[in-house]
Amino acid sequence: MIYERRPSPLHAARAWIGAAWCITLGLVALSTEQPVVLGVLLASVLAAAAAARAGRRVALALAWGVPFALVIAVVNALVTRDGVTVLVRGFSLPALGQMDITLEAAAYSAILGLRFLIVIGCAGLLAATVDPDELLRAVRRVSVRSGVTAAVATRLVPVLARDARRLAEARRTLDADGERRVAVLRAVTAGALDRATDVAATLEVRGFALASRPGRERRPWSRHDLAFAASAVALAALGIASAAESWGAFEAFPRLGPALGGDALLLAAVLAACGLLPFADRRGVGR
Repeated sequence: MIYERRPSPLHAARAWIGAAWCITLGLVALSTEQPVVLGVLLASVLAAAAAARAGRRVALALAWGVPFALVIAVVNALVTRDGVTVLVRGFSLPALGQMDITLEAAAYSAILGLRFLIVIGCAGLLAATVDPDELLRAVRRVSVRSGVTAAVATRLVPVLARDARRLAEARRTLDADGERRVAVLRAVTAGALDRATDVAATLEVRGFALASRPGRERRPWSRHDLAFAASAVALAALGIASAAESWGAFEAFPRLGPALGGDALLLAAVLAACGLLPFADRRGVGR
């Protein structure tokens, strides 16, 4: 997924603030097991992506994550032996032996899959709306070598992708002979090592090994910086409070707890409001 500048409040905020906001939104999903809250969080991720004009990219990321979420849910339902409401009784698997599938295990497995989708959606939103160059410059002010390493690694990803496509085309043009495939793989590996040597030599000639930490950029905070920073702090506080105080608590084992209640609805509404309010102010983002 490639970053593209869009006229949205999230794009207008500082890169590290936007990244912190996306990461915090994903972490909130890991602090609760309440299905209503998780459903609202997933809807909030989609709404935020639409408001940031990155809905299609985030939707593609979620579509990519759906098979993995299903695998997580199915495997967890098969290996979990807790719960009292049996849905499927007494079938046998070669590695696991005799086992049952319970309603509680299936519900908890679905919660795990939903959590995974929220995290994937937040990662897709971060990749689509946070300027990687600005984020790497922020890292460079903390650690020069780490910033340069990350910048070079991200720039080489498209090159490696092109190498992979060329390798696939070369393999399709060859017969199924194993020696030819090994020769192609050897050539690509040697090319990658040569490219790495050239990049290292170029960085050495340009003096990156002696680079010093750049000065701090004096840039006033915008309204979007303040809005998303406040939103991230509020989301983090709500996530910590909900985990510590068990607001809208949901118990999957031994029996399913209340999936819908006043605390859960209030928490879901407040989380959605805190996450989406920064998108309401579109001043200064362009068209």
